[in-house]
Amino acid sequence: MEFNEQIKCLRKENNLTQEEMAKKLNITRQAISNWENNRNLPDFEMII
Repeated sequence: MEFNEQIKCLRKENNLTQEEMAKKLNITRQAISNWENNRNLPDFEMII
C-alpha cells in the first residue's frame, strides 16, 4: 500500500474529514488532499 492510500485509509478509519485531519495536524485541507491524490508528500518531520 502506497503512502497516499495509507493516509486516506487511516483518515477514514478514524472517521475524519480532510478538514478535521488537517486541523489536528495544523496544516491545510489542500495538503491532505494533495497527499491522498499523490500530488506531493508531507515533510519528513510531519510523518515522524
